[in-house]
Amino acid sequence: MKATHTAAAGQQPSEQLRYARWLDWGTRLGLLALAGLFLAYGTGMLQPHVPHERMATLWSLPVAQFLAATGLPTGWQWLQFAQHGDVANLIGICLLASCSLPALLALVPAYLQRGERVFAAICLAEVAVLLLAASGVLSMGH
Repeated sequence: MKATHTAAAGQQPSEQLRYARWLDWGTRLGLLALAGLFLAYGTGMLQPHVPHERMATLWSLPVAQFLAATGLPTGWQWLQFAQHGDVANLIGICLLASCSLPALLALVPAYLQRGERVFAAICLAEVAVLLLAASGVLSMGH
């Protein structure tokens, strides 16, 4: 594999800058979602699924009992409850956890344009692994 791109001393390669720019915007979006949804929850604009007065007693329960007592699901089924303030914050967490996906995908055209198919394939493989891990298909014991 031949490297066709070299950065001048002290300069970052263009693909690193592209990745960083996408990651920066994804992080900003995730943090904005976290802050906005928490504000909506804290001010009462979004009502909680579990009333505040029940939380102190529920927090000490094992997970299975907590889920049974609250009626909350596991896995991606939490999306059904995203209109509730205590669950909506997971949207921001998901955005933060997944912000590397568009950043990796943004590299693929640049690598292909330069003929660096191996690097493009590595980016796509990383995206596939992350999506597979997030899907829950490989989860055990739940």
